[in-house]
Amino acid sequence: MTMAAPVYRRILLKLSGEALMGEDEYGINPEVVKRIASEIEDLLALGVQVAMVVGGGNIFRGVQLAASGLDRVTGDHMGMLATVINALALQDALEKRGLHARVMSAVKVNQICEDYIRRRAVRHLEKGRVVILAAGTGNPFFTTDSAASLRGIEIGADAVFKATKVDGVYSSDPRRDPDAVFYPRLGYDEVLENKLDVMDATAVVLCRDNRMPLRVFNITKPGTLRRVVLGEPVGTLVE
Repeated sequence: MTMAAPVYRRILLKLSGEALMGEDEYGINPEVVKRIASEIEDLLALGVQVAMVVGGGNIFRGVQLAASGLDRVTGDHMGMLATVINALALQDALEKRGLHARVMSAVKVNQICEDYIRRRAVRHLEKGRVVILAAGTGNPFFTTDSAASLRGIEIGADAVFKATKVDGVYSSDPRRDPDAVFYPRLGYDEVLENKLDVMDATAVVLCRDNRMPLRVFNITKPGTLRRVVLGEPVGTLVE
C-alpha cells in the first residue's frame, strides 16, 4: 500500500494555550499533550518538517490583567513566560515518544532552552527535529498569532496552521450562534474587512503581504492534523 504524500514540506503549527487544557479549566492536560505529540509524530513519519508556536492563555493572559490595572508590558512579559512553560511540556511529550525537539525562546532563558536564532531553527528542522518557538515575538503588544505568522515567514514554511477548538472560520461563534455561517475559503482582505475571528489583524496582514497560506482547523478531532497535511479540504483556507 502506497503512503499518501503530504502537500506541505514544512509547516508552522500555531497552538493556543487553551488547546492544551482539554476539558480542564486551567493548566496543561497531560493526555491532550500526549495526543498532540502523537499526531506530530505522524507528520514526521510523512517527512514533514514541523515548527510550532504555542500560546500561554491556559496559564496567564497579560491583556486581561492589564485591563484590571497591571502594567501591560509586565503582563505581556509574564505571558511570554507562560508560553515557555507550555513549550517545555510539549518538548517533554515529544521526547517521551523518542522524537527530537528543541525549544527556542524569543527572550533569554537559556538555562532552560535555546535562544531563537532563525538559521539555527531552520537547521534543526532540516535535521528532522521539532522546533517549538516560545515567548512570542519577544516584544510586548504582539500576540502569539503575530509570532506564528512572523516565524512561519522567517523559516520559509509552506503554510501556517492555526489549531483551534472549532472546525474553521465562521461568521460568528458557532458555539453561541446556531445560524453561524461556515467559510471553507476566504481571502485575507475578506477576513480583515469583516473582522472575522481568525487571527489578529497584524498576523493576517503579515500573511497577506508575504503570501503565506493560512489554514484554520479543529485540533480536538484526532487525525485532523494529518488530513490537513495530506491536502484534504479540512477547515478554512485563507489565501
